[in-house]
Amino acid sequence: MKNLLKYFEHHKKATVIAPLFKLLEAFFDLLVPLVVARIIDVGIVKKDTGYIYLNIGLLVLLSLVGFACSITAQYFAARVSSDVGTDIRQDMFDHIEGMSYASLDKIGTSTLITRLTSDVNQVQTGINMGLRLLLRSPFIVFGSLIMAFTINVRAALVFAVAIPVLSAAVFGLMWFSIPLFRKVQGKLDAVTGLTRENLTGVRVIRAFCKEAEEVKDFDQKNEDLTRTNEFVGKLSALMNPVTFALINIATIVLIRVGAVQVNLGSLQQGEVVALYNYMAQMIIELVKLASLLITLNKSIACANRVSQILALPEGMDFPEEMAEKPKEHGTVAFRHVSMTYENAGEESLSDIDFQIQKGQTVGVIGGTGSGKSTVVNLIPRFYDAARGEVLVDGIDVKKYPERRLTGLVGMVPQKAVLFKGSIRDNMKWGNPDAGDEEIWQALTMAQAREVVEGKQGGLDYMLEQNGRNLSGGQKQRLTIARALVKKPEILILDDSSSALDFATDAALRKALRTLSGTTTTLIVSQRISSIMQAEMILVLNDGNLAGKGTHEELMKSCEIYQEIYYSQYPEKRPGNGNAAACRKGVSA
Repeated sequence: MKNLLKYFEHHKKATVIAPLFKLLEAFFDLLVPLVVARIIDVGIVKKDTGYIYLNIGLLVLLSLVGFACSITAQYFAARVSSDVGTDIRQDMFDHIEGMSYASLDKIGTSTLITRLTSDVNQVQTGINMGLRLLLRSPFIVFGSLIMAFTINVRAALVFAVAIPVLSAAVFGLMWFSIPLFRKVQGKLDAVTGLTRENLTGVRVIRAFCKEAEEVKDFDQKNEDLTRTNEFVGKLSALMNPVTFALINIATIVLIRVGAVQVNLGSLQQGEVVALYNYMAQMIIELVKLASLLITLNKSIACANRVSQILALPEGMDFPEEMAEKPKEHGTVAFRHVSMTYENAGEESLSDIDFQIQKGQTVGVIGGTGSGKSTVVNLIPRFYDAARGEVLVDGIDVKKYPERRLTGLVGMVPQKAVLFKGSIRDNMKWGNPDAGDEEIWQALTMAQAREVVEGKQGGLDYMLEQNGRNLSGGQKQRLTIARALVKKPEILILDDSSSALDFATDAALRKALRTLSGTTTTLIVSQRISSIMQAEMILVLNDGNLAGKGTHEELMKSCEIYQEIYYSQYPEKRPGNGNAAACRKGVSA
């Protein structure tokens, strides 16, 4: 929560002006019952019409001045809340963008979305309401008490007893409500996460006819959220009837005491009306305060959740400048690297050691979960190794400034991600200065030229969010082209041709071979055909480097590579050819 106070530093004047003008408005409101009392006790009793009109004019003036103060306060409160909300939202987004993959994996996407949107909006509402009412309502309550003592001490004792009782009721309910609001936001995270999962995976859900199960799961989580909200709502709803009941009891006692004092001649009728008006003002302000406290409770709970995200370290420290100049270019080396994901039961990589020379094409293959993606994610330092060193151009990746390192590496992830905008805009992500000729060259090499030429507008064709108006293969080819436009020293293709047909995949591999000698290329694939021609192939198995060498070398020395090969080319397994010939002879 304290982390958010810094956002008020640039709005100190407005933060003071807003409640100050609200206090001025409250001050003028406290004068109104006194003027009404004078109209009754002086103007009406003495039948002085001029005095009555004069004081009515004074009431109108107080109303106009109070209205001007209220407008001023609301303007500055809205300005502060909107500016602070904007700054918090921007800083949260910047902070999230700078977080490491490990931190993002730990927090989760759904809760980040909730905190960046719903929670920040609730904080903004709380700031607005707090600046306008947090001081006004107590000022009116205690101001009414003071004004009551100036009128009649015995009658004012009713106020003195009512205020502590009402405060105890209001703050007691608030004390129980605060933890529940935190629970509500946590359950909202769960509903948001499930909604996001269902919307992104709707095709899979329908393919397996799981709509009913997902609806049932959503209903359970939504009902859980609803029950918690209802319980908090019932608890919060107690504030109004409790405060009204206590205030009405206090009003009855006040009128009785006032009537006795009038009969004794120590209190005038107009003063009784003034006391009743002060009691009525207390009723209104305490109801406002009760509603305000509910809003502030939600805002405080949300502010704590926002503060937790801003307080999280980004996860990685990058130097501002290079301590030494690279001695090599386009080389990658792993020196006894081990890697463990947070909260994982065992290592994802164990003692990985290899060297890649400039311009080499290297294949990475292995079973599902063998650590292929983990290996290539360590090169641009998306994750940090637990032990060992990852070297790029002969220098540990931890010694690179972030932009310098990512500038050397062109990464094509497993999941093809494109952004809303034109194809040209997407292609320029890696190189903002790239011209159309460079883009077309990259598209040609990525086998995506005909995709773009077939779209209306060509490079100006507008892609929908995440490239929804493209097929899976088209998206993969465009993401490969985007990396090629960057002209990186090191190109990483992390199973990025899985949606391509064999002919297109073969044409892509042939085109990429033209980069040999200038760009170091790592190809992660499940297909033997995609990496068979590589100058070096890394075979991973359960996080260990099971084999390293060319296709021919691995076929002689690595059993795991042999199993993968024969699983994809069963007809070439020794003995299968004789069996096929035998079957052919029998059929003849």
